[in-house]
Amino acid sequence: MTYLDKEKLKRLTHTFDLNYRLTQLYATYLERFPDFITEEMVNAICSDGYISKKEAIVALICAAFSLDDANRKDDRRLIREYITPSVRILDATKYKENQYYKNIKISDIKDGAWEFKNESYPPYRAIICDDMIRNEDFSEIPPLGFFEETFFFPAVLENGNEWMTLTPVDLDTCEEAISKACGKVVTFGLGLGYYTYMVSEKTEVESITVVEKSRDIINLFEKHILPQFPNSTKVRIVCDDAFEYAEHIMPSENFDLAFVDTWRDASDGTPMYEKMKKLEKFSPNTEFLYWIEGFLKSRLCALKFEELYSAVENDLPGAPETYDDFLNQLKT
Repeated sequence: MTYLDKEKLKRLTHTFDLNYRLTQLYATYLERFPDFITEEMVNAICSDGYISKKEAIVALICAAFSLDDANRKDDRRLIREYITPSVRILDATKYKENQYYKNIKISDIKDGAWEFKNESYPPYRAIICDDMIRNEDFSEIPPLGFFEETFFFPAVLENGNEWMTLTPVDLDTCEEAISKACGKVVTFGLGLGYYTYMVSEKTEVESITVVEKSRDIINLFEKHILPQFPNSTKVRIVCDDAFEYAEHIMPSENFDLAFVDTWRDASDGTPMYEKMKKLEKFSPNTEFLYWIEGFLKSRLCALKFEELYSAVENDLPGAPETYDDFLNQLKT
């Protein structure tokens, strides 16, 4: 690589370093002390009327991780270009008015080892609230949301342990797949039936086939949730492995849209995402959409960057010879 190419690669490396740094910072925050910020802390900072609640939250996050906007250049960029645009004050009304939340009642039900109940976020608990934002310069921003009031959401527990929830991130990250649904739809993964319900309510949707491998989940859904669907006759549930179905049965079904939602997060979803992408060729007339695809692509992009960077640094066979070549391989 030329000197100029190496300088460009150095800047790109710095962007990936900041992506990783923010991901690790937020992972620590969410896993260890998501309730660090309290209503009292935010109100105290905003009491003079000069600082907004979002600014107060950003300041508290910075204080928690000892980030220094004034004296450290990397911290300044992280705060201004990453943390600040990532923070969102969430409107509880938006979710409370959601059709599923309003119309489907699944709390306070016990069925053997299973229990349906409402759980809650206290005010200002940190939560990931949407898919990863991926920018043209490869910078990435995981949206971090905060409700100003206690927010309740449905959950399913098995033997007292949380097994499945329906939170704001589930609603927001399904919006595109819901809006595009028409004709014959197939979805992989049942969950609490949110996507199935929302799609079944659309007049443009002829049918919705759900592929779910857990017979227990299907039984719970058919017993407690499906009977509440006004358009339950549109719903067909198949107990099968998603990949077996996609390869051997789906090609003859002629679906218009497929929505794949069989993972809990990007760490367990990435290999499944890659596997399902390879099976798209068996249904060429079907549009495939994937839950939290931004996070999945982010993880794959980071792995690809490490591979290419190592090849360049160690002068391995097939290593990119120019910066443009590096970018082209990174985007594939």
